[in-house]
Amino acid sequence: MLETVKCHIKKKFPFLIGKKILVACSGGIDSVVLARILKELKFNISLAHCNFSLRGIESDEDEKFVISIADKLSIPIFNTKFDTKQFKEINKVSTQMAARELRYHWFDELCKKHSFDFIVTGHHLDDEIETFLINLTRGTGIRGLIGIPETNHKVIRPLLMISRNDIYEYAIKNNITWREDHSNTDTDYLRNKFRLNVIPSLKQTNANFLKGFQKTTTHLKTSLTLVNDYMELIKKLVFIVKETSIEIDILKLKGLPNTNFLLYELLFPFGFTNLGDIIDLLDAQTGKKIFSKKYRLLKNRNFLILDQKSQINIKSHFYINQGDKTLKKPLYLSIKKVDEILDCTPNNLYLDFDKLVFPLKLRIWEDGDYFFPFGMKGKKKLSKFFKDEKLSLISKEKIWVLLSENNIIWVVGMRSDERFKVDDETKHILKITYSEI
Repeated sequence: MLETVKCHIKKKFPFLIGKKILVACSGGIDSVVLARILKELKFNISLAHCNFSLRGIESDEDEKFVISIADKLSIPIFNTKFDTKQFKEINKVSTQMAARELRYHWFDELCKKHSFDFIVTGHHLDDEIETFLINLTRGTGIRGLIGIPETNHKVIRPLLMISRNDIYEYAIKNNITWREDHSNTDTDYLRNKFRLNVIPSLKQTNANFLKGFQKTTTHLKTSLTLVNDYMELIKKLVFIVKETSIEIDILKLKGLPNTNFLLYELLFPFGFTNLGDIIDLLDAQTGKKIFSKKYRLLKNRNFLILDQKSQINIKSHFYINQGDKTLKKPLYLSIKKVDEILDCTPNNLYLDFDKLVFPLKLRIWEDGDYFFPFGMKGKKKLSKFFKDEKLSLISKEKIWVLLSENNIIWVVGMRSDERFKVDDETKHILKITYSEI
């Protein structure tokens, strides 16, 4: 098996040679064998072990065991301990997801701090089969059926073509010891049900099951490549790329066959996976929106507008105290007293200083807001003002207003308020300039 892995790495992962590698090591047979093989092949490796505190003394013994392995192999080790149950409860995720998030976040920190080039894990062929079956029973597209990727950014899995049995035989032949995780025999976990009951039956039924599975996943990966190539052509037809957003032309999309499938594939990279919600948005009213973890999808007439979720809490208020020279977030505003009005532009505001009540307040506009537009008589609702200005839904959501007490003195970057203008009786002028951050 050593020669098999060596040839596989040379063919598939030649970029690992000469690099600094972090090996995720639980103490189980897969990761221990991986560490031994990479050490034999003279790779520059260090071990990383996570104690998830889920199995009491057993978890602590696993940690001690991995430390002893690093000592025997004369390689560096990094180890840490997590309160996984607490993280799970706070973040409302499963135990497996909590452990995964904690593990990979820590791995990323180690890579940055100690300049590791890659993270290597001991996932093997049977892990890939388990993932395939789990996704199959849950209902999935091609991506869920191609199993575990061999590479995922910095994470490399060089044993995916090796079976669990081959790893076991290698360990026995080379007198390699490992730790057994007794939770792997708990059939309350779906993965364990497949591992202990289903996959052994499939192997017994068909002696060539593993080879057949590898051929199938190869075909599926090829199919996914074709789909991805096709989707690049579809993007050119229906995507309108703006500075901070992407607009999807609904009419053009509906003119293509398999509209629902195309829309799902277009949005999957942005974290939208609920097909029903995505399809419903096509015929929803303007203003309807759905969210993924990082993105928002908004229906606006005949377009779907995709942009990143705002990092600013829309309920947040920011203040300018008397004497402040700048406000740096969420907008950059410079504030100073001047003697005269020189440059009248939408980004420059001139106010009668003596009409202001400090602190001034900056916030996102709200329904019901109104002001007295400069140069006009009477008040006007901001919603009507934005409609007259022909602002899109996206543009309206990003409008800030500056207030003195509860009175709007400036729709930032657009129009000032008549009540606070500089006139013949003004003695002190305050200039506020808005700049993009």
